[in-house]
Amino acid sequence: MAPRLTMERIPALFASIYDKACSLVVGSYYRGVAEEILSEFRQGRLLDLGTGPGYLPLEIAKQAPLVIVVGIDLSHPFIRMAKERALQAELADRVRFELGNAAKLRFQDETFDRVISTGMLHMLRDPAKMLSECRRVLKPGGEAWIYDPARVSSQIDKKRWKGSFTFMERCIYPLLALYSRLNPPHVYTREQMISMIEAASFRNYDMEEDAGEWKIRLKK
Repeated sequence: MAPRLTMERIPALFASIYDKACSLVVGSYYRGVAEEILSEFRQGRLLDLGTGPGYLPLEIAKQAPLVIVVGIDLSHPFIRMAKERALQAELADRVRFELGNAAKLRFQDETFDRVISTGMLHMLRDPAKMLSECRRVLKPGGEAWIYDPARVSSQIDKKRWKGSFTFMERCIYPLLALYSRLNPPHVYTREQMISMIEAASFRNYDMEEDAGEWKIRLKK
């Protein structure tokens, strides 16, 4: 599959608006995803790709004290927000956030027991590279769980969200709307997903579609 021309990170200009949207779906989305992930994983090292402002790793850490989480993202503002949030929650000893590129991870081979990602795959120029890196850093028998496109936007109370904007954010919002129109989620077909998965050398995998969101489980 040919690489796509797209932006791979949320522009810093929109970081605070995006963060407010994510904060509104902690209970309705991230908490449930955390519970689903932890239903089969209660101990070990976990890597969250495209962690954004860090809500999912913190939900996982709150529910599973034996899980160590590393979250990476390309956005400086998101990493700063996530670090501050981890300190406030007194979870910085088990949850670490850092700048990082999912297609070129700095970690050694077989570092993590599980890799997760929510709502990032559709933003990548070459998703197969990210999947290959997932496989490389997973320990034998480890799994990567990919949710994409994440159902975050469909669960946001948009009236409440916009009502929380500062004056500057209200001025910026039309630019965010334009950005969203120019960078719509690229929803891959099952055949395209399988092609990317197999290109990354995963042979044991499971896929299901739930209300427009792919849930993909890849086992090394």
